[in-house]
Amino acid sequence: MAQNYKMLIAYDGTRYYGWEHQPNTDMTIQGKLEAVLSRMTDSPIKVIGAGRTDAGVHAKGMTANAHFDTSMTVEEICAYLNRYLPDDICVREVKIASERFHSRYNALGKTYCYTCYVGGLKPVFNRKYVYATERPDIEKMKTAAGYLKGTHDFASFCSNPKMKKSTVRQVDQIQITQNGDYLNFTYHGTGFLQHMVRILTGTLLETGYGLRTPESMEELLAAKSRALAGFTAPAQGLCLIRVDYQSKGVCK
Repeated sequence: MAQNYKMLIAYDGTRYYGWEHQPNTDMTIQGKLEAVLSRMTDSPIKVIGAGRTDAGVHAKGMTANAHFDTSMTVEEICAYLNRYLPDDICVREVKIASERFHSRYNALGKTYCYTCYVGGLKPVFNRKYVYATERPDIEKMKTAAGYLKGTHDFASFCSNPKMKKSTVRQVDQIQITQNGDYLNFTYHGTGFLQHMVRILTGTLLETGYGLRTPESMEELLAAKSRALAGFTAPAQGLCLIRVDYQSKGVCK
């Protein structure tokens, strides 16, 4: 009998065209997972992800689920997936979920981290996972982040001009920390629009460069115009850290 399996997945997104499978390439995270699971079960499998990370974006804690029938234990499923998936995709955990669990619809929140390198030398060994840029004014960025936290219409931070659904989102955490030559922007919210985290980061960096004031964030939110916000920070600096769910009723 088919069961609903919940998977916790980490991946290096450098080689891939994002999470969602595409008709003209097999180089997507979803496509790789579906191919291996379909081989394992000898039947077509649909994998549902908690979100759609863009091309080049990484994840340490993507959640996905799939319904399929197998006699294998969750440990054996996890081992099989990791044996046949590429080395830049790892299934960290497999659990049996409740029948109605849906990794996207049941998600309560997500945590993303964007990492910048602000040192004087090239980040040779981390270049695929950071955005190398000049050193900004952190205090100005923290002040600007204070205006962006909360429940707002983030239309100015959405790259999809044809967005028909609401662009109102709740962002309850924007934490900016520095560790040596590395600058981390950690975001937590109920959900994020297309390219929203990268546009938020680009806008905060422009504030840190002195190109806009922290107080201008209020006007930017009110304008609801993508053209007025900052640049879209490059994909390689972004990583999905965690997806939140209710602790009860998700897994058996």
